[in-house]
Amino acid sequence: MTGALTTALIVGLHAGLALYPPRPRHSMPFNLQFAFGWWINEYPVLGLYWLLSGTTAVLQLRTNLPVWWAAVVIILLDLAVLARLGLRMRLARGALSAALVEAFGSAAAPSYTRPVWWRILLVPFVSWRPDVRRIANQHYGPGRGRRIDLYVARSTVRPQLGQSGSGGTGAPVLLYLHSGGFRIGSKALGAHPLLYRLAAQGWVVASANYRLGRDYSEQLADTRAALAWLRARAGDHGGDPGRVFLAGGSAGAHLASTVALTGADVAGVIGLYGYYGGVGTGPGPRSPLECLTPDAPPFLIVHGRVDPLVLHEDVSAFAEKLRAVSQAPVACALLPGTHHNFDFFHSPRFSAVMDAVERFAELSRPAEPSAAAEFSRHVVPSSGV
Repeated sequence: MTGALTTALIVGLHAGLALYPPRPRHSMPFNLQFAFGWWINEYPVLGLYWLLSGTTAVLQLRTNLPVWWAAVVIILLDLAVLARLGLRMRLARGALSAALVEAFGSAAAPSYTRPVWWRILLVPFVSWRPDVRRIANQHYGPGRGRRIDLYVARSTVRPQLGQSGSGGTGAPVLLYLHSGGFRIGSKALGAHPLLYRLAAQGWVVASANYRLGRDYSEQLADTRAALAWLRARAGDHGGDPGRVFLAGGSAGAHLASTVALTGADVAGVIGLYGYYGGVGTGPGPRSPLECLTPDAPPFLIVHGRVDPLVLHEDVSAFAEKLRAVSQAPVACALLPGTHHNFDFFHSPRFSAVMDAVERFAELSRPAEPSAAAEFSRHVVPSSGV
């Protein structure tokens, strides 16, 4: 009986902190609100499984002991909070549609697909698909930290989305950079549902490591090197070197934004729960805020309104400053009830985000081949994978 009550209390603590997280005063690399609330907010089904596994047997006893009734009441409250966490995921669609419409016009709203419920309920952490081939741990530069995973479709089918750009037949290309506050993290974590989904549709997709705990300028250099490596090989797998999108989560969004704003020829930037403030000291740039330019590519910024690590007010401020300078569209979606690291699991919320990413890529289609595509086709040798 005591074990069931303890389980109910622990689940309730996590769920309550997810539903009503204390707000920090400023963005920070880590706090207890994140540790307690992130996982259950982004995947409340796991909290439900934990609650049922620890309390079902006790509930069947049906005694009149006060501790039994206390457990029943707490369990019912837990179920109500978990249901609330799950239902508010539906609010992501409205925020995403509004952001794209504001940036691109009235016809820009995505056509949302049905979430893959069997994955969400049974294997939320597994993104592997039989129609996608992962080519792991390729070196894009010297050293152990410079490795990249490539995801390509096993079939030769190309999506209609790719019928533009260099040569007119290449598929879009995406490079994803992981989160971790510039000091931890790995390409093995983050956005795998998105990477596999896009690859299955014919995109050429990659996720790269970069050197951790070093000078930010070295991490920028790694990002540029990974981008050049992917661009040089995209054509070998049916990709268009002129339609490369940079994406990242948290610190990865920071790197993707800074590289895109400092001369990288990319079709667009996708920042998920990104941090866009300053990093360390030394010669610049140290932040995408230092690099705002009228020549910026289109941006899709997606952030959670209850993110306890990077405040949504800071993200909105970055989007407004970029929008005031850039000649390209800047879509900023602040998702209600959304935490940090929302791309780690299969969920109804991230399913909507993936639909928005695909729509953003359609809307950001370039009008003509880019200089980078010409450079890749005529100068950069393509070899390896």
